[in-house]
Amino acid sequence: MKVTIDGQAIEVEPGTTILQAARMIGGESVPPAMCYYSKLKGSGGKCRCCLVEVSKGSEADPRPMPKLMASCVTGCMDGMEVNSKSSPRVEEARKSVTEFLLINHPLDCPVCDQAGECDLQNLSFKHGKSKTRFIEEKRTFEPENIGPNIQLHMNRCILCYRCVMVADQLTDNRVHGVMDRGDHSNISTCISKAIDNEFSGNMIDVCPVGALTDKTFRFKSRVWFNKPYNAHRNCTKCCGKTTVWMFGNEIQRVTGRKDEFHEVEEFICNECRFDHKDPKDWVIEGPRKFEKDSVINQNNYTRDLDTVVIDTEKNILKGRDQDRKKISMPSVPLKPEEQDAFKHGNI
Repeated sequence: MKVTIDGQAIEVEPGTTILQAARMIGGESVPPAMCYYSKLKGSGGKCRCCLVEVSKGSEADPRPMPKLMASCVTGCMDGMEVNSKSSPRVEEARKSVTEFLLINHPLDCPVCDQAGECDLQNLSFKHGKSKTRFIEEKRTFEPENIGPNIQLHMNRCILCYRCVMVADQLTDNRVHGVMDRGDHSNISTCISKAIDNEFSGNMIDVCPVGALTDKTFRFKSRVWFNKPYNAHRNCTKCCGKTTVWMFGNEIQRVTGRKDEFHEVEEFICNECRFDHKDPKDWVIEGPRKFEKDSVINQNNYTRDLDTVVIDTEKNILKGRDQDRKKISMPSVPLKPEEQDAFKHGNI
């Protein structure tokens, strides 16, 4: 079947959704998705971020669809024409959806571990508004301990259901889900049970916001200060293929490998994720690739960076040299006895 999205035509197999076809094309035509996850059956159709305009239904019925359609659950038809980035209606709808998602979302970006790789952060940057019209009180939830490795911040949750689907499809004993109804809906465990199954850590990877974070990495570092490397090890529970995030020679966290749409290629077990933080446990393959617009790319070490030269008067930067001495250890003069101690590793 032939499908045209923003003027770009592509041949797809029957059963392909508009979102999947757009991802085959790539570029700016790919709609954002907060709930759809290609590795999870039944995902999609909840967040409404991927709305598109179908200007031509098919060759058999060329009438346009009157309403905007969720591209993640709408199948392609032969001859279908779709407007995504090129439609003003779609742009306005995505701004409205983003505004609704941010109604109850707290301004936690400065302290959130998800900052720098947050899908909602990227969505609000592209489609968010500078002012809010919401004057009511945001909904809040009490902190809840759901296990030894995962921290739940329910105030940040957008109810995408991804974590529930991961537990349903990867584990045998799901103990958490969506509680209550309407604007009181929240992710929680029934009767405060702990989530301790072997693949529970994948809920952290699929969460598009900072609602589920890694306790072993919590408040340690920003992701753009880490160097992500693809690595693998022999594991009897999972594929053993991961991304290790290193700060110097220290592995600060381990995640599943993700593609350009922030979806894991293969799910990994908790042993690989939480128990192996020694570089000797892994075979480092090389730097992980990531999209050029990523915040992590600002600290990219796979390309040559030009030295930034600030052309200004010396007096404006007065005191900079003294500050360098304060924060630079090699610039600190050591006494003879301190130099001997430094050589022997005693300081």
